[in-house]
Amino acid sequence: MIKQMTNRIARQFTTTEGSEIAEAALVLPVVFMLILGIVWFGRAFNIYSTITQAAQQGAITAARATCATCGSDPGFPSDTTVDNTIDALMQASSLDPTQIPTNSNAPTPVSCVNPPTLATCSSTANITICRQALLNYTAIGTSPPPAQCGVIVSFQYPFQFYLPFTSLNLQRIVLSAQAQSRMEN
Repeated sequence: MIKQMTNRIARQFTTTEGSEIAEAALVLPVVFMLILGIVWFGRAFNIYSTITQAAQQGAITAARATCATCGSDPGFPSDTTVDNTIDALMQASSLDPTQIPTNSNAPTPVSCVNPPTLATCSSTANITICRQALLNYTAIGTSPPPAQCGVIVSFQYPFQFYLPFTSLNLQRIVLSAQAQSRMEN
């Protein structure tokens, strides 16, 4: 009788009827976190791509003359026009342009004028626009390519991860965007 009872208890412990539930309880949170990580890193890459494209369009807008047939003074778009171009592109991707923080990564380009000095940069809506900047500046002692004047546009955008139970949860990173475009007359 005792032997039958111990055999029955031993058989119950050797079966695997409930092991699937225990395995699922261990594996599903890990899979869920992996999927969440893929989604949030994908969103960060999407935002980076959008702000890089916005900076490029801003630089193109700032570098193109507003009047190509006006002779010696073709005129270039104002900083507000460049900001509006960047804002429109960001809003088209559901990004809020008012979240752009103060640009702590602003460029310090060399000016195209002789003698070379630092280019004049202006900042409106936390977007830094450097006009008349030397785009292919190389160090002294190297053979430089022909000088090209242009515009450099730079700004940053914040992103916050939401990955619960990880060290990245609620981590805020600042993505930087910088683009340049050659001046066209």
